[in-house]
Amino acid sequence: MNATQLSQDLPESATWLNAPPATLMHFQGRPLVVAFVNAASAWCQQRLQELQQWQVRHPGRVQLVVVQVPRFDCERDGQHSLAMLAQCGIQAPVLLDLDWQAWRRFSVESWPTLVMIDAGSREVERLVGLGQALDPVLSQLSQGVKPLPVNPMTQQLLGGAALERTLRYPAGLHATRDRLYIADCGHHRILECTHQGRILRQFGMGTADWSDGSSDVAAFNRPRSVTLGHGHLYVADTGNHCIRRINLLSGQVDTLIGTGKAGEPREMVLAQAGDSALLQPAAVSLMDNQLLLAMTGDNRIWSYDLGTRQLSWRAGSGAVELRDGSGQMAAFAQPCALTVANKTLYVCDALSSSVRSMQLRGELVQTVTGQGMWQHGLADGNRSQALLQYPLAIAADQEAQVLWVADAGNGKLRRIRLGNGQVSTVELARPLYGAAGLAVDSGVVWIADTEACAVLRYDPHTGQCVDVPIG
Repeated sequence: MNATQLSQDLPESATWLNAPPATLMHFQGRPLVVAFVNAASAWCQQRLQELQQWQVRHPGRVQLVVVQVPRFDCERDGQHSLAMLAQCGIQAPVLLDLDWQAWRRFSVESWPTLVMIDAGSREVERLVGLGQALDPVLSQLSQGVKPLPVNPMTQQLLGGAALERTLRYPAGLHATRDRLYIADCGHHRILECTHQGRILRQFGMGTADWSDGSSDVAAFNRPRSVTLGHGHLYVADTGNHCIRRINLLSGQVDTLIGTGKAGEPREMVLAQAGDSALLQPAAVSLMDNQLLLAMTGDNRIWSYDLGTRQLSWRAGSGAVELRDGSGQMAAFAQPCALTVANKTLYVCDALSSSVRSMQLRGELVQTVTGQGMWQHGLADGNRSQALLQYPLAIAADQEAQVLWVADAGNGKLRRIRLGNGQVSTVELARPLYGAAGLAVDSGVVWIADTEACAVLRYDPHTGQCVDVPIG
């Protein structure tokens, strides 16, 4: 590492969300990582989780300051930004860089960017993106450093309110006639519940790990999506970069695809699960014998044939864009949720604030609604003029010919008519808080109100929306 003396500092007028104002002088004497991130970015989320995992293994060796640079209007709200970061498990002082002043001072060009500063306040290295391994750099930065106790105040301030809830950042949902399955993301487990909220079974020990086996010894890491079919519950185990499978008869959990670590997926027939890595699978959906996967890490749509075990790259070039076209010529911007209706796959494309469609025969990708990578807001009407902001969940009601969308950035439930493409906002009794999961059964809409750590039941016929008491 070639050290250079820092000439820049954190802005004096910065908005600190969970800590008193500070400059780099406050951190002098111990190594420091200044992480420039955007909480809505899956790549930043992965980098933050890698940082958090390293700190768990090496407590007290390196200080961390997170600089949250807002992309969406909703991220300008400090509490919302804190809640988004808490889902990554980060326990650190957070600076909200509202006007990108710190970004410019440090000459940052893209997120995530980690600025490594040694005990003498010298910048020794920068890691930009996800291309470079983090562990060796942090180990060298902290070499010879005596560990100090972790400040418990920060842990209390960041995400502490969610610690005592039955659910912690619930994400994916799947509803049947008498069951509700919940990906309890922050508790690293899958729940099987009645419609009244009584927990019947828990799959996973509840600690972030990767292991197969019976329901009480298996382990997940931030599972974000579930879908049911063929007597199994399929799980996008995002933190483990795997697709998992739960046998609902026996309760056994096994890994269907993935190595437990992030890596580039490969088109191939899988003789065993570890033959191909995955990169942040965020959503799973099932159509006949095809398991459809939204891969936020590479901005592509993949499928896995449950009969032949063929893993196939279906659509998306990998570029972060809003571009329609045929299959791999199209482009997505962080696809994060899936649903199937009328032989068509519908995709929540978070960073482009859009809903996309992919024909399952022919793989033509089109934009259902969404105006561009940096165009977002709250507007109803024809799909060509309507606006969303950072949508995180989608579910189809085929009987009603409706798509339901959790418009997380606006805190709203939106409705898209499949026939005429009209977009409307549902008037609920209260706003939603980072809702990241939807399911529909018998016309009823189930909502994972993620930041509120709650599940809601909405009946479109009566307009009633109630909390489901899970536990």
